[in-house]
Amino acid sequence: MSYQNSPYPQQPYVPPPNSTMAIVSLVSGILGLTFVPILGSIVALITGFMARNEIKQSNGQVGGGGMATAGLILGGIGMLVLCCGIIFFLLTFLGVFGAIWSSSSSSSSILLPALLS
Repeated sequence: MSYQNSPYPQQPYVPPPNSTMAIVSLVSGILGLTFVPILGSIVALITGFMARNEIKQSNGQVGGGGMATAGLILGGIGMLVLCCGIIFFLLTFLGVFGAIWSSSSSSSSILLPALLS
């Protein structure tokens, strides 16, 4: 029995097209970690959620779920790094200027505990 002489020729598998939002999410997530830190991460998160909703509602007609998930993860990492950087900057800024302020004069060392309480 030969498959080449089959009366029904098989059609090649064609995967569904990728969601444009998923591609935008992935590219923005990569840019958010490299060249455009804040804006890229925010765009990656927003378009990633939009792409996942679009893919869910298409019932298999649109692909790219992996790219949307990767964009969400990269956008989340970018925002986490941003928040950690802000916290580090604030702690360093307050620590340095708090030490300078408290050691500058005796009157300022009286004011510092009053301001912190």
